[in-house]
Amino acid sequence: MMKRIVLYSFLWLAAFLPAVAQTAKADVKALMKRVADWQMAHPNAGAEHDDLDWTHAALYMGMVDWAELTEREDGDSSYYEWLLRIGRRNHFQVGKWMYHADFIAVGQPFIDLYLKYGDKKMVAPVMARANWVVENPAGTTLELDYARPETLDRWSWCDALFMAPPVYAKLYALTGNKKYLDFLNREYKATYDYLYDREEHLFYRDCRYFDKREANGEKVFWGRGNGWVLGGLAEILRALPADEPSRDFYRRLFVALATRVAALQSPDGYWHASLLDPASYPSPETSATGFIVYALAYGVNHGLLDKAAFRPVIEKGWKALAMAVEEDGKLGYVQPIGADPRKVTREMTEVYGVGAFLMAGCEICEMIEK
Repeated sequence: MMKRIVLYSFLWLAAFLPAVAQTAKADVKALMKRVADWQMAHPNAGAEHDDLDWTHAALYMGMVDWAELTEREDGDSSYYEWLLRIGRRNHFQVGKWMYHADFIAVGQPFIDLYLKYGDKKMVAPVMARANWVVENPAGTTLELDYARPETLDRWSWCDALFMAPPVYAKLYALTGNKKYLDFLNREYKATYDYLYDREEHLFYRDCRYFDKREANGEKVFWGRGNGWVLGGLAEILRALPADEPSRDFYRRLFVALATRVAALQSPDGYWHASLLDPASYPSPETSATGFIVYALAYGVNHGLLDKAAFRPVIEKGWKALAMAVEEDGKLGYVQPIGADPRKVTREMTEVYGVGAFLMAGCEICEMIEK
C-alpha cells in the first residue's frame, strides 16, 4: 500500500511539474509581450533615433527573437511584420559611416530576416558594406587618441564587439567565405589584446579608462559595456559552425567573462552601472542586466556554462528585470547613451534596453523548458 501511495505521489508530481513550468513560461511571455507592445506604441521613448541606428539594431535583435518565438508557439506573425515594415521602408540599408561598427549593427537582424524569407534584398546592403570593409581595411591603429574620429574606424571601444563582429560571423556562416572569418578573428583579437584586463577579466570601455579609478579606488569597468561584449560573444557563438576551430577562442573568452561577471551581481539581482563600485551607482540598471542575463542564459542553454552554478544567478537577474517593468509595459532604469557609469532613474528608458530584455526573455523561456 505504501509503495502504491509513493508511486501515485510520484506520478502526480511528474504531471504537475510540466504544468508549473508552462505557467512560468506563460508569465514570462506575457511580460515580454507587454514590453514589446509598449515599445512599438512608443517608438521615440527615451530619445529619437534613426531606424538604422545601433540603438535600434539592438532593439530589432530582441524583436527578431521574440517574433520567432511568438510565431512558432502562438502563430502570431505581427512582430515579423513590424520588422519587415521597418526594413522595407529603409530598403534594408545599413548606416552611413563605412568603417564605424555602430553603422553595420543593423545588418544583424536583416541577415536574420533574410534567413527566414530568402529575399536577397534583405542581405545585399550589409554584405556589400562588409565586403568593402574586408577588402579595404582601415589603416588606423587602435592606439590613437580616442578624441580623434578616425579611431572609430577600428573596434576601439568595447561596445563595438556587440555591433560589428556578429555580422561577420553570420556572413561566414551564410556563405562559407573565409574572408569574413579571417577579418572577424583578426580585428576581434586586436581589440581583445587592447581592452581586456587580464587581471580583472573585464573589458575597459576604451583607452580613456585605463588609468581612471572609481570613488572606492577600483578600476572603471562599465556594466553595460561588459554586457555588450558578453551579448556579442553569445551572438558570435550562435552563428559560428560548431566545428569551426577558431570558435574555441570565443568560447573560452565567453566562459571567462561570464564567470567573472556573474560573481559581480548585486544582492538586488541587477548589475549596476559600475561593476567594481556599485555603491557609487546604487540604482538598478536594466540594459547591463538584460544583456548579461541573455548571455548567461544562452550559455546554460547551450552547455557552455554550468547549470547548477549559473541558473540561480540568471533567475535572480530576470526577477530584477521584471521588477523594472511598469504596469503598462514600459521598461525603466535604462542608462541613457554613454561611455561610462552614470546614475540611472526609474523613468529612464531606451530602445536598446528593450532589445536586451527581449533577448533575455527568449532565453529564459528556453531555459524553463530544459
